[in-house]
Amino acid sequence: MKPLIFCLALISLAVAQKPMMQKDRQVLFDFRGEDERTPAKIAPATQKMVLSKVFRRYLTDTNKCNFPADAGEDYLAAARKAGQMVPLIGDVETGSFTAPGQTQTLYVIDVGECNASHADNFGTKRVAIFSGQQLVADVDADFAVSVIKKTDLNSDGVDEVLMLTGDMAQGTLTEMASLVSFQNGRRKIIQEFGSVVLDSCASGFPSSTSEASVIYISDVAPGSMPKITQENYSSPCRKTKRWRLVSRGKKE
Repeated sequence: MKPLIFCLALISLAVAQKPMMQKDRQVLFDFRGEDERTPAKIAPATQKMVLSKVFRRYLTDTNKCNFPADAGEDYLAAARKAGQMVPLIGDVETGSFTAPGQTQTLYVIDVGECNASHADNFGTKRVAIFSGQQLVADVDADFAVSVIKKTDLNSDGVDEVLMLTGDMAQGTLTEMASLVSFQNGRRKIIQEFGSVVLDSCASGFPSSTSEASVIYISDVAPGSMPKITQENYSSPCRKTKRWRLVSRGKKE
C-alpha cells in the first residue's frame, strides 16, 4: 500500500510543476523556457532604406545630439519633430500583416530620442511594415521591443504577432506581452497578458523568485479567434527550476 501512496504523491508533484494540458488547448508560448532569441542582424543598407522612409530626418550618432532635456512636457515628441533621435531597427519579422496574401516585412524600431532616460524606456518604439521597399504601415508600438511569435489564429490570412516589452532594474527583469494585429495598417490589441516574466534572481535578495507565464489557445477553428488563457508559475532561484502554478489570468 505504501509504494502506491508514494507513487501517487510523485504524480501529484509532477502535475504541480507542469501546465495542466487539456485536449482542447495548446501552448501558444511558454515564457518559462530559456530565452534563445538572437538579436536581429540588419544590413546597413536596409537600416538606411527603412529609417529614411519612416523619418524625414534623424541622426546617426548620439554624439551629435543637441537637444535640451527640458524641452517641454512631451520632449520625446519634440525631439522627434526636431529630428533629434538616433533610431535603430531592433527586430524584424516577415509575413502578411496588413492584408491576406501579402509578402511583407515588419520592423520594430527603437526610435532613440536624444536624452531619453530609463524612465522613458530609453525612447519610444515603432512598427514599420514594408511591402518590398514600399512603406505600408507606420504605427507606435507602445514600447514593445520585439516580436517573439508570429501566428494566424483565426486562419484569415493575416498574421498576428506576440510582442514583448522588457525592463531591467536593480537586478529584476520584467517582461510584459501583448498579442496584436496590424490589419489595415492599424495596431489592434487582441489581448494583453500583463507581466509574463518577473525574475528577481539577479538581485541577490533572499526572497528572490523567478515567475513566468504560459499562454494557451483553444482548438483553432477557421474564421474565429480561439479562446486565449494564461497560467502563471513561480520557482525558487535555482539552476534547475521547479515551477509551481500560482494563479491564472492576466498579471498586473
